[in-house]
Amino acid sequence: MNRHRTLDQLRAREAWKRVTEVIEAGGGDYSKDYGREVKRLPVRIQTAGLGQALSFLYAKSKAKGRDAKSQLLADLAGWLLDHRKLAARSKGAADRSALLQAIIDGDSDFLRRATDEALKYLQWLGRFTEAEIKQE
Repeated sequence: MNRHRTLDQLRAREAWKRVTEVIEAGGGDYSKDYGREVKRLPVRIQTAGLGQALSFLYAKSKAKGRDAKSQLLADLAGWLLDHRKLAARSKGAADRSALLQAIIDGDSDFLRRATDEALKYLQWLGRFTEAEIKQE
């Protein structure tokens, strides 16, 4: 039997996968930082726009090593560029900069679609981090 899933189900599945990987990978402060960034990002996107919000995350993330901001950038890029295929991923683009590069190179239609999809995906990430990562 071929099971068809809605786009919302696919978003939920991918978000769940990312949140559980964050918890398994770091737990503690790392997962709390990730949850905090997931919670803040939709507000940043709505007030400043997708490009500015991601630029902020990029500037605050570590160039080398793993941190919550870099992980969130990579997770969003993975969803928007690899799963939703809103734009081609640049060859050799680092995961933390791939989505920013797509925004810079894209047109206004891409930016609108990417913003809409990012906010919908972040709703699922937000719900799952809220449920699974205990904030103090």
